[in-house]
Order: sequence, then C-alpha cells, then structure tokens
Amino acid sequence: MRERRRLRLGILVLVSLVLLGAVPLYFGIRTLARDPVFDTLDELNVPGWAAAKTVDNVSGSRWCLEDCRLRERTVESQKAWKETALVYEAALARDGWQRWKVGRCPEQKVKGTYTCWRRDELTLDLWVRDPTCVPPPVNGEPAPSAPPSPAAGKCTGSLVSVKVRNAIDDERTGPQPSTDPSLTGEDPFPTLTDDPLGELTRSPS
Repeated sequence: MRERRRLRLGILVLVSLVLLGAVPLYFGIRTLARDPVFDTLDELNVPGWAAAKTVDNVSGSRWCLEDCRLRERTVESQKAWKETALVYEAALARDGWQRWKVGRCPEQKVKGTYTCWRRDELTLDLWVRDPTCVPPPVNGEPAPSAPPSPAAGKCTGSLVSVKVRNAIDDERTGPQPSTDPSLTGEDPFPTLTDDPLGELTRSPS
C-alpha cells in the first residue's frame, strides 16, 4: 500500500512539474516566434476599414547575427489612398513615431504617398497607393500586362505597405552622398576634416 501511495504521489508531482513548466515554455516559444514589432503595428489605432486584410512577412535575424531583421506588412484598405494615408500617419504620430525627412525616401518615384518615420532604434517606411487591379481573362486569354484603369466600382480601396528595419541596418541613417551616385558611378561622400574652414591657400608674399 505504501509503495502504491508513493508511486501515485510521485506521478502527481511529476505531472504538476510538467504542467508548471509547459505553460511558461509555451509562452516563451510564442514570444520568440512572434516579432514584437508586429504587435506594435497591431496596436496602431486605425479604423477597421483601413485594415481589412493583413499579410506579414519577415526575414533576417532579430539580433542581426547575419542579416538584420526586416519586417514587412501589406494591408488592404476599403477606402481611397488619400484618406487611408491620413489615418495611418495620424496613428503613427500618436504612437510615438516621428516623421523622418531623409533622402532616398522613396528610392525612386512612386504613385500614391510615401513617408518615412523613426522611433527609438527602428525606421519605418509607409507607402499608400491605389490597389493593383488586374482584370479577369477574356475569352480564355490572359489579361494584358499593363491593363487600362478599371471601371469605378470594380477596383476600389487602397493598398498599404509598411517596412520596418533596425536603424543600424538602414543605410539612410549614415552619411548621404551629395549627388546622385547613379550620375557619377561612385558615392561622393564629403571628406570631413578637423578644420571647419578647411585649408586656406596662402597668397604669395
């Protein structure tokens, strides 16, 4: 009888230890798997119509072991891009993000509105534009690669792209070239010296 009681007690203790350890382990794994930046984006106070459908994508290491983490979020909005951009920009400002006026924002001219933001050790790119609408095939033939603008009511809403990077991995936080590198073939970073006036040319005596 005593051996059975000891065996039952041992089993109960073992089960209790497993349960007590499993719960913290579950939440620990969940925390490591879920990037907290996406939780921050989830907390942005935007209307429901501005976040009808969300798709997240992540690459790189959160601790910058090889490549730093790149977080990308694509959101479908039910309203036009101008109204959508206003609510997202206001939400970012309320959440502590500051507008960042920097070169190469965007890298090249795009449709819609493109703004850049900074908060703590992160940078954020926000691009809001009309959705990419491809008409259905006609008579079994695929849609043209550059379709004309669709009729009103068939393609509405807007598309939101959010890109969040670590500031140390964002080359725009460093020195910027004084001219477009594509025009010269090299990055003409200015040479900095200790003398703020530079070297003065002496006139002949």
